[in-house]
Amino acid sequence: MKIKVCGMKYAENIREVAKLKPDYMGFIFYEKSTRNFTGEIPEISSEIKKTGVFVNATTEFIVEKVKQYHLDALQLHGEESGSFCNQLKSKLPSGVEVIKVFSVKEDIDFQLLNDYEGIVDYFLFDTKGKNKGGNGITFNWENLRNYPSTTPFILSGGIGIEEISRIKEFKKHLEENSLGHLLYAVDLNSRFETEPGRKNSATLKIFMNQISSPAT
Repeated sequence: MKIKVCGMKYAENIREVAKLKPDYMGFIFYEKSTRNFTGEIPEISSEIKKTGVFVNATTEFIVEKVKQYHLDALQLHGEESGSFCNQLKSKLPSGVEVIKVFSVKEDIDFQLLNDYEGIVDYFLFDTKGKNKGGNGITFNWENLRNYPSTTPFILSGGIGIEEISRIKEFKKHLEENSLGHLLYAVDLNSRFETEPGRKNSATLKIFMNQISSPAT
């Protein structure tokens, strides 16, 4: 299971978190976000996939940021359609991954996934709240216990150290139903912050060490 740390903003903090070697680091390109990224990304390991987060942005804006920051993945957090994603992929450099976000309040309408099947690389399920991500609360993961898609998904929304045992239990249930391989990653953000965009690397390290240890 991969680890994605999202909402990075400050150069020294980016370097600090990069030492922990998460699989993905997210940079938000959305002016309304308190984590909006406008700086330069310092040199980090090529094994960490730099991920740009966008909300209803134009293909031109996204492609510009991909080239400027040499992004390895994109996270689309707005109302982007399947056809938009398909059009976008045709303009991206080969190998750039596309993640489509679905905000969950109570139930998940899995029919919504159909338009994106075979187009995007991953789905990400986040908690629906007043902000486009970073709300700090979890949704009911029970909704994903009967996940019908073959597209791997990322679990997001208010995940902190307190959720480690829940994540392991949830993954175990998926494995018992031959779905464990579909839980691709967990997305970490606001629960690890000392302020918007600045992560507590010590707490992240604890999470990463414990999540990778065998379930008891």
